[in-house]
Amino acid sequence: MTTMSIRDVPLFVETIGQGYPLALMHGGPGQDYTSLLPLKPLADRFRLVFYDHRCNGQSVGADQSTMTMDNLTADADALRQALGYEKWAVLGHSFGGQVALEYALRYPDRLSHLIVMNGGGDNWWVEANSSQLLARRGYNPAAVEATRRFFTGEVTTANYYSAFFKFMLAYFYRFPLLVYARALATGPKIFYRPEATIFGYRHVVKGWTVMDRLAEIRVPTLVLAGRWDFLFPPEHQAILADRLPNAELVLVERAGHNPHIERQAEVIRTIRDFLEHAKPAAG
Repeated sequence: MTTMSIRDVPLFVETIGQGYPLALMHGGPGQDYTSLLPLKPLADRFRLVFYDHRCNGQSVGADQSTMTMDNLTADADALRQALGYEKWAVLGHSFGGQVALEYALRYPDRLSHLIVMNGGGDNWWVEANSSQLLARRGYNPAAVEATRRFFTGEVTTANYYSAFFKFMLAYFYRFPLLVYARALATGPKIFYRPEATIFGYRHVVKGWTVMDRLAEIRVPTLVLAGRWDFLFPPEHQAILADRLPNAELVLVERAGHNPHIERQAEVIRTIRDFLEHAKPAAG
């Protein structure tokens, strides 16, 4: 674990394993690299590059206003250069999937494989559809309204957690209480940044879409998601995979927004098989 100065911004980075490099872009905004630590078993065959986006986790110091798609993707590519990789594979989860899609569009020559895990190409699904979907699933009105306010950036740092806990269980098919308890007790400290979440939903991904540009992404792509995801549900995953020219769609049963936690072994196996067998783009 180390903090690297990337484009004059301190980025918290951890690299483990040996083999072809795989960058892991965490979700949120406002989370940190620890949310992707269940993917560590991939280190048996790949060099895993965990890092916190600027203004997220332990990558603090830059002004919040600099958290833009321009900077998030440029940071990632500067990190690639600093680590000495000509190309790498990129996995993005949730918000990280949105950043990964932008990275694929902006730096196509530096990417060999793309994995979008419970991410999406249009933030409408998060901003509007997520609360409507929870209403259809029978969640109470307080949870539905908290969901709407949370994902449109209408919460404040004072009521962030009270809003989040109203719909937290929607992230999972079945909440893995023992897994979370063990992670909190034995894992590294988790750094949540509510201010990054609020800014992200108010400014970074508000109205964001790349749906009309997906045909430009030519690299082998794995679209991977839990079938019960309420943020980017299966119908969007199908559209996303259909518009990406070289994509494979895998829906994980009995999993929600975090299949790498709920169905870890299956997700590890799927990612490993994809990276080992999908033919990279030429050049």
